[in-house]
Amino acid sequence: MTDTINWGILATGGIASSFTKDLRLAPGAEIVAVGSRTEESARAFADAHDIPRAHGSWAGLAADPDVDIVYIANTHNAHLAAAEVCLKAGKAVLCEKPLTLNRAQAQHLVDLAGERGLFFMEAMWMRTIPAIRKMNELIADGAIGPVRVVHADFCLTGPFEPEHRLRDPELAGGGLLDLGVYPVSFAHMILGAPESVQVSGWKTPEGVDAMAGLVLGYDNAIAMLSCGIEGGSPCIASVGGPLGHIELPSPFFRPGALVLKRGGEVEEITVPYEGNGMVHEAVEAMRCLREGLTESPLVPWRATLEVMGVLDEARARLGVVYADE
Repeated sequence: MTDTINWGILATGGIASSFTKDLRLAPGAEIVAVGSRTEESARAFADAHDIPRAHGSWAGLAADPDVDIVYIANTHNAHLAAAEVCLKAGKAVLCEKPLTLNRAQAQHLVDLAGERGLFFMEAMWMRTIPAIRKMNELIADGAIGPVRVVHADFCLTGPFEPEHRLRDPELAGGGLLDLGVYPVSFAHMILGAPESVQVSGWKTPEGVDAMAGLVLGYDNAIAMLSCGIEGGSPCIASVGGPLGHIELPSPFFRPGALVLKRGGEVEEITVPYEGNGMVHEAVEAMRCLREGLTESPLVPWRATLEVMGVLDEARARLGVVYADE
């Protein structure tokens, strides 16, 4: 792998646009192509972002010989199909979160990447944000002692109209997959896979989860998480142990600082991110490609699968099922 890594962008929505802008900040990144389901959409995105080639299909992008890695940013109900096309074409993939609709689908993609020796990573950018990595360093160094409690929330005020994608079961709507993946991944990053999952919440008239509260149980720790689309929350997080606790401001998944509180001492630590914060996951993906890795130690396959397993269990408790499962 050379110093320059050529990217293809699959999808042309707002997330794809934000990532593309951040990718310009990543040393050695070159955006060479974009792919969409229509030539018109791909061409408009290419013109807007000064990308040389536009493909009117996912397969066209995946077959582009100049593309080293594809960033997938379509709606999560389509991640499985898009990632499968790219992996089968021999492309490395960075795919937006949640990786798929459920753990079984995610396992299929992980197995496919493993069989073909391809780099594959869920775009859980939170785990690559500098302040989050600093928090993990403090925890590992024993700054607050053994972690005993984790809090995190990500709820949107709404209201969202019935036709909105967050209420659309055909697009795998609801709070858990779109928002809950963040607090669940946050807790997993610190405590690993839980021993028990308790869930409370309710569904929208369309049948997707409206609000959910999760209590993840561990041997000597607990995580209390919430997500939803019918009631706003501060979108903050904290991690506590016997020696103190760490607070992350809103939005906790992209903080530019953190606060360490121990006894009567309060220390604010500023750790800024670049661009919109998405550049850091791109830099990590390129580092792994240059080093010949198939998965990132910051966002390992096991973490993605175990987080999807928790989301599966939470949806099952609330009775949320999607047609594409």
